[in-house]
Amino acid sequence: MSFELHKGDRVVVTGAAGFIGSAVVRALLARDVDVVAFLEPGAATSNLDGLEVERREVDITKELQLTGAFDGAKYCFHLAAKFGFWPKDATSFYDVNVRGSQNVVRAATDAGVERLVFTSTVATLGLWETKEGRPSNEDDVADIAHLYGNYKQTKYVAEHEVLRLAAQGAPVVLVLPTMPHGPFDHRPTPSGKVVLDYLNGRMPGYVDTAMNVAHVDDLAAGHLLALEHGRQGRSYICGGENISMAQLLRTLAEVTGLPTADRRFPSIFPMIAGHLSSFIEGDVLGREPRVSLEAAQMASTTMTFDDSRARTEIGYSSRPASFALFDSAKWFVEHGYVNAERLRLISWKPPLALD
Repeated sequence: MSFELHKGDRVVVTGAAGFIGSAVVRALLARDVDVVAFLEPGAATSNLDGLEVERREVDITKELQLTGAFDGAKYCFHLAAKFGFWPKDATSFYDVNVRGSQNVVRAATDAGVERLVFTSTVATLGLWETKEGRPSNEDDVADIAHLYGNYKQTKYVAEHEVLRLAAQGAPVVLVLPTMPHGPFDHRPTPSGKVVLDYLNGRMPGYVDTAMNVAHVDDLAAGHLLALEHGRQGRSYICGGENISMAQLLRTLAEVTGLPTADRRFPSIFPMIAGHLSSFIEGDVLGREPRVSLEAAQMASTTMTFDDSRARTEIGYSSRPASFALFDSAKWFVEHGYVNAERLRLISWKPPLALD
């Protein structure tokens, strides 16, 4: 069965105003399809400004709101998810990430949607081999004890529930994005916050760790490739370049002209900061910690990934990390996220164009 995108196809995108979600919307519009953007009621929608899409407020945790919502849709990209490191209501993660995903997959399948791309996360994968220098892949099983926080835990459960539905016939393909960088990161995301902290001079040093940096537009292209070429019930990591935190900061220094943060902290440093911030700001003051314990645990964990399955099976490709980091930094500067003192020091040097 062919799953090609054609002009005029009706395609539903949940979480359409999010960072990766809006990149998927832009990629779909470039293919002349008709996009139906499912939006969380009351959510910010600035990432969709100027885009010709049909907007529908839908609470995916309420099954009745999805009745008839997929009528006429050929495909669906399910990116809606609840993300955060310090929730006031932990059960809401389960409601959105697990129950909401079940509702979307069931409703789409019942409506005759031909294929659904479910956006999971590399956070559901095991990281055993990264300590030995081998990036993780789709076959590495997670240690449950290392799934820090409600987001990882509920996305892990959601992924398995979606795979259960796929085994029952739901037409699902899974995409596992790595760390996204690039334009339209309004929130910003944790990966974007690293860039923003550097730009504003709030990063005195780094911890010796590593991550996989991907351009958000490459991740969006990977979603479309998974739709058209992925195998039923198959998971695909879509990533970019594995680099150390030291390399990431050096790259930011190269493309912005700002001084690099070259002080190396021991790995225990973010854990101490996370414990203190979570206790003082979270427990005592009742507000979101600047450095949550979950974020600290992530910051001290090597997270490198091998996306060769996606490159081999669906034709995925990505640009070097420098392109993603440059576009991220440029967007933050152009949209007023950077203080005036640091702005005066910036001297842009774009990465060399690829052949």
